[in-house]
Formats: sequence, C-alpha cells, structure tokens
Amino acid sequence: MLTATLFLQRNRRRRTEAGHPWVYQSEVARLVGDAVPGDVVRIVNHQGAFLARGMYNPQSQIVARVLTYQPDIPIDAAFVADRIRQAWAYRQRFLDDTNACRAVYGEADFLPGLIVDKYGDVLSVQILALGMDRMREWVREALIDVFHPRGIFLRNDVPVRKLEGLPLETGVWYGEVPDRIEICENGLHFLVDVKEGQKTGYFFDQRDNRAALRPLVEGGQADVLECFCHTGAFSVYAAKYGARHVTAVDISEAAIAVARENAARNGFSDCIDFAVANAFDYLREADAARRTYDVVILDPPAFAKSRRALEGALRGYKEINLRGLRLVRDGGFLATASCSFHVGPDLFREMVRSAAMDAHKVLRLVHFAGAGKDHPELEGVDEGHYLKFAIYQVFHR
Repeated sequence: MLTATLFLQRNRRRRTEAGHPWVYQSEVARLVGDAVPGDVVRIVNHQGAFLARGMYNPQSQIVARVLTYQPDIPIDAAFVADRIRQAWAYRQRFLDDTNACRAVYGEADFLPGLIVDKYGDVLSVQILALGMDRMREWVREALIDVFHPRGIFLRNDVPVRKLEGLPLETGVWYGEVPDRIEICENGLHFLVDVKEGQKTGYFFDQRDNRAALRPLVEGGQADVLECFCHTGAFSVYAAKYGARHVTAVDISEAAIAVARENAARNGFSDCIDFAVANAFDYLREADAARRTYDVVILDPPAFAKSRRALEGALRGYKEINLRGLRLVRDGGFLATASCSFHVGPDLFREMVRSAAMDAHKVLRLVHFAGAGKDHPELEGVDEGHYLKFAIYQVFHR
C-alpha cells in the first residue's frame, strides 16, 4: 500500500529539520494520497525532500507526530517493542534505582503520545495520541514482554485525548492492579494510588529536586512549610534529611490522608503536621500571624493550562511566592516550582524577582533545574521544558 505524503509549506520555521516531533496544521501545504486519521504518513518539505514519517491526525492541531527519521523502516509491533526496550535501557543507565520511575516519556523516547510510569511491578499507562492508540495492542504486548509486570493500568482519563478525537477511559489493561502500591524512591517509601491519584498516581519529575533539599535542612534545626503538598513527598524528604519540624498543607483531604500514611510509613509522624487548607489562604494567614520558617516549599499545580490563562496564572504564582518569601527567616530558603509550560524559565524567574522586590527580599540562587533524568528533553522542543524548580536563599533588605 502506498503511503500518503504530507507536504510542508515553503515559508515556515524549519522545526522538523531541527528535530521537533510535531507538525502543526499551519505548517502543512497539502496531503498527497489517501490517509485516514491514525495512519503513518511521509513528511516532506515543499520540494518533496524526505524529512520524517509520522502519525497523521487531521482532527488535531498537531496534524502529524514524528515516529522515525528513516524512510523505509517498518512501523509494526517489532518497531514499538524496540523503542520501549531502548527507553527502558536509558533509565537503567542513568537512574540508580528503577523500582519506580517514568519508563517511557512520549516524544522524548520517540514514541509520541505514550506515557508509561513504573511502580514496582505495576505499570500505569497513558495513550494521548490517535496514532499511538491504534498501536495499543503492540504497546501492551511490548510492555508485558519487556517489564513482565504483575499488572498494567490504563489512565486514559486526560482531556487532551478529546483533542485527538479519543474517548476517556480507565481500567485494568493486564493482570492484577491493587488499589495502592508502595514504591521506594531514594530510600523512602510512598503509597501510590494508580487508579485515582493525580496524573498517573505520583510525580516522578521532582525526584532529583526533592533530593536537593538535603543541604537546606541538615542539622536538625530547620522548620519547614510545604504548601500544595499533595501526598507529602517533599515533606517526607525534608524530615529524612533532618528537619526539626515540617508543616504540610493541601486542599485535598484525600491527599492529606495519603500524606499522613507516607509520613508514618517512613517513621516521621512525630515531626510532620498536616493541614487541610487552601494554600493561598494558609499563606495569607501565616503572614498575618507573623509565623516564619527556615524553608518554604511551593509546588503548586499548573495555574496556566493555556496561553489565555497566562496573565491570571502569573498573578497567582506571584502571590504565593510573595507570601512564601515573607515567611522565610533571614538567610533561609524558598524552594519554588511551576509545572505550567506557558510560564517559561525566564518568565518564571522574572516573576520570582518581582515577588522578592515587593516582599523587600534579596535572593541568591542556589539551584535551578527541570525534571529528572527519567523525563529527558529533546533539544529545541520548548514544550518539553515544562517544569521549573528553583531554590533561593532569602535575605531581608
């Protein structure tokens, strides 16, 4: 069967040539040949020179997602299995512990739209692209072959699937999946709810940043506040590294319940207190009460889900950072994050500087990073640089 060909416009940014894995509708000149949504098509420039092959979906703004830069390699079950083996080999090379990690990270592992998180012997899977969804049985068989899991759970309940013309769904995909799983990360134990937890159950992307807390709290004298604590990972790390006392805040009673269990499981119930509260309100009240801490940690959810929401998101980020800065003792530390792609690294740091100016603080940057090694980034793909995490030492002025 002949493969349809997607011709790109002459006057466009040469993003595909630079390795960007997405082709947008606005970049397309025409489609030559017949292709139905989900087919693999050839992608060529305006002169017909071959660039890549990708999964085609005219219903999406991302009309093609690059699978390979080779013109003739078969796209079949063996292709998918080989890519998954390569992704797993990458984690085994760069991670000291692969008990729990992101095992496949979509475009960065050259499997567009496929996310696989490994929780011990259980896998949590999201399929976010139509073309990959058509390959789902190949994916399932490859995961069984490579990982030999006890169970696989599908978390296809994310709204982005609707943009691809796909239904939302969850359920056991293979084997047996318990309601909660205990994982080990950097020597600490955490409970994960793969069926109902946020995203696929746990935020692996902050693994290295959680470990960066150690020099901030060593010595047994640090008082720590973590807002938006979710299931308490940063708080448990802070306690492990020697914090005297930690206060963990989240608006979700269910998240706080799991956070309490995580603290107890690691033996830190006596030094971590929990509060079910709106973090914005808690920060305001703590500021009004003149409470102070040696370390304040802010790890909020994405405030900017779209470019239209950016202005309001920046106001929200600035408010929590300003309040957080006001709570930091002189010479203490602010650890602050944003997982909003639309808030780029420069804009994020500019926002923190603005908050520091209004709070009458001087900042010294200690640490600035993105996601961990199990979330690799393709160079030149700004969409992959969604997570910003900074640690600042805070001085009064």
